[in-house]
Order: sequence, then C-alpha cells, then structure tokens
Amino acid sequence: MRIHGFGLSGPEATLLRGPPPAAARQWVREEIGAGARIVSIRPRSGGTSSAIHVVTVDDATGTRRRLILRRYVRADWLEREPDLAEHEARVLQLLGSTSVLAPGLVAVDPRGERADVPAVLMTARPGRIRWSPRDVSAYLEQLVDHLLLIHAVRVPASAGIRDYFPYYEGEVLEPPPETSCPEAWERAIAVHAGAPPVRERDFIHRDYHPGNVLWTGDALTGIVDWSSASLGSPEADVGHCRINIARHLGYAVAERFTAMYRERSGRGEYHPYWDLVDAVGMLDDADPDWLPALDEFVARAVARL
Repeated sequence: MRIHGFGLSGPEATLLRGPPPAAARQWVREEIGAGARIVSIRPRSGGTSSAIHVVTVDDATGTRRRLILRRYVRADWLEREPDLAEHEARVLQLLGSTSVLAPGLVAVDPRGERADVPAVLMTARPGRIRWSPRDVSAYLEQLVDHLLLIHAVRVPASAGIRDYFPYYEGEVLEPPPETSCPEAWERAIAVHAGAPPVRERDFIHRDYHPGNVLWTGDALTGIVDWSSASLGSPEADVGHCRINIARHLGYAVAERFTAMYRERSGRGEYHPYWDLVDAVGMLDDADPDWLPALDEFVARAVARL
C-alpha cells in the first residue's frame, strides 16, 4: 500500500499470487447469486499488501462479469489494521455516488467468516497501469485533475472514514543502513516525529500514485486500491504521488506534477514536510535499487525546510 512493483518469491508469492481457496470461490458464487459460475481466476500483479485476483463470472442468465477479489491475507497488516476490508468497502460505497473512477462495491466479508480471510469483491475498472507515458504533460494533467476530483468528495460523518496518520507513527526509526545521506535521513525522521504544518480533514486516497491508476490508451479510466483512504491534508496525496513519480520518471517530472497541482488547486506553497513523512513511511522499501532515488528525494526536501 506504500510502494509497489517489487518482485515476489517463495512463500510470499504463494500467499499473494496463489489461487484463492475453495471458501473464497464459494463466497464469490454466492454473492453473485444462485447458478453463478466462475469462468476464470487469475492473479493481478501489483501491491504486496493483499492477494488480488481478477475473477470472471457468469451469472444464472449467462451474463459475464469481470470482478476483482481482494483478500487481506497478511497477518501483519491485519494486526495493525484489522478493519481493512470493512473500511475499503465503506470507501467504495461513498465513492459510488461520485464521479471518481473507483471500482464499485459488490460484497464484503469484513472478518473472513465466509471467504477464509477479510475480503472485498468489487467491479473491475478498465485499463492498465502505465509508468512510461507517451505524452508526459497530458499524463500529469490527468493525474492532477482526477486527484482534485478525489479531494472534492464530501464525506458525511456517518461514512466512517478514518483520519490520516503517518506510517510508523510513534516508532523508533533509523536511517537506511546503506544511505548516502544519513544526516538528511535523521532530519527527516525528526520531522516525521513532529507536528504537520497544517491539519486538514479533506478526503484523500492516501496511496495515490501511477501504480494505482489505470489507463485505456491515453485516457485515465480507473483509480484503485482504496483501503488506505482517509481524512487529512490533500498534500499527503501530492507527496505520495511525487515520490513515486520521482522514482520512475525523475525528480523534474515530480516537480512539474506539483506545480500543476498547485496551479489547478489554488493551494499555496507545497511544504517539504509531506515529502519527508512519505519517505520515512517507505523505510521498509528502501532496497538498494530504490535507495539512490529515495536519498535524493530526502536530501532535496531537507534542503527546502
């Protein structure tokens, strides 16, 4: 839910990409209705926080549906956030009446009483993830425009959307062992432990970045992975998208994204706090391939404090 795309192997690959058990398949059929038949199930590549499968189903009338089955199989994630499936379902219900291009909720098993683990069944959005756009400006424009749609969602108190909190809040943290800029990381960790520059309670995706955005041709056609959606500062979304863009497309493109967001949102200067909090939230993903870009990102943010 923080950074995506690392390879899987061994038991983790089996847990996240292996076929859903019989209980989960039966739950899907029951939720579609009597006479439903599963045509195919295939794992979807991407995140490492849950098992995600594309399920093609025929209902009793022969109508074919393409659904997404998300199963929260990782005990460590459920220990920290036991209501992940229930919360994601609440978010999808909220978004169902908006123009945000989110999946539609089909069913939820909050505690895994029927599907073997907590699970969400949702409609599949069209499109594919695209990290290398042909037209960078148009790509950034759509990322910004859809982010603004998300931040414009009005959330009634009854929706039950949780408040934003930084990952690793209250934990003792240290710079990555192989970092080239330990002093910058020490400063980042100190900023992470402090108060944010402003407290806001707008609706945010919380994990908004190109790895959770789908494209059909050059058009943005879907936004997925809503389990971390929260009430907080829109700049938390900007920071998370910036850090992922910087890794894959370069820091200059991340700066273009931020400038475009500021222009279209009318918000003031972007605060480097959000870069640093997001970078610290990725400490468990600071592998050798990712670390040089992450070091640069942290050092640049510290220099702007």
